Amino acid sequence: MNLGAPEIVLIILAVLLLFGYKKLPDASRSIGRSLRIFKGEMKGMKDDDVRGKDPATTTPVRGEVMSPASPADLPSQLLEEARLAEARAAELRALADRTRAERARTAEGPR
Repeated sequence: MNLGAPEIVLIILAVLLLFGYKKLPDASRSIGRSLRIFKGEMKGMKDDDVRGKDPATTTPVRGEVMSPASPADLPSQLLEEARLAEARAAELRALADRTRAERARTAEGPR
């Protein structure tokens, strides 16, 4: 299907009648933004695909579980993850204790 000049003019006229000449710049701007966002998301998905192909060269994102390089490294990896989890739990307990102490001090008021 080929569009000639009369068809294009009719399409432009119909768009002008539907949206009005004042709304067209806003509409085209929002379409441009949407396309830019879509293009960026597609590029991000491609980057994720490339990153996911070679696990040896990737760095884990926070919370992402990486597969071990070899089964022999699994126990040491698990120990390291357990140490990190224990350290994080200790930090959270200390923060909770400080918060409780602060609330108790605030509840007592000035002496």
